[in-house]
Amino acid sequence: MLEVLNRLLAHLCWADGAVLESFRSALPSARTLEIYAHILGAEHVWLSRLRQVKPRHVVWPTLDVAQCAVLVGENRDGYRDYLKGLNDSMLGSEVAYVNSAGQPFRSRVDDILLHVALHGSYHRGQVALLVRDAGAKPAPTDYIGFVRGVPAATRLTPVPSPARERGTAE
Repeated sequence: MLEVLNRLLAHLCWADGAVLESFRSALPSARTLEIYAHILGAEHVWLSRLRQVKPRHVVWPTLDVAQCAVLVGENRDGYRDYLKGLNDSMLGSEVAYVNSAGQPFRSRVDDILLHVALHGSYHRGQVALLVRDAGAKPAPTDYIGFVRGVPAATRLTPVPSPARERGTAE
């Protein structure tokens, strides 16, 4: 399990960096940046919970692109260091924390790490949609693109919608 989590967290760090790099060529909208900052803020908060230290950022921080770049690096280094200190027997141990609504919880280390990986993928999909809707090209962040070193294939032409085929769209 630790090997899989290491790969997922390596993908997370790569994907966060790819999105950040895409912002250098086309500045994100306020909503896009808000969601991206949330990805990074949540990663930071979860890492702080795992380390049992007080987070410096909230789950929904207000960050500019430069501040996001700093947090991308801190999260990358933090997760790398944290994972180096883990072994398989530690994955089932529980971490006590209080969520952002003030509710106390206990969660397993492996569940937290899996959540962090999945949470980021979910929201990076939202970021990609917003970037595409703004007329720009989103960063390809699919896991298979990460492991192959080549982005996943994309659709060359739009697939017609059933409404268009019936002549009811537009």
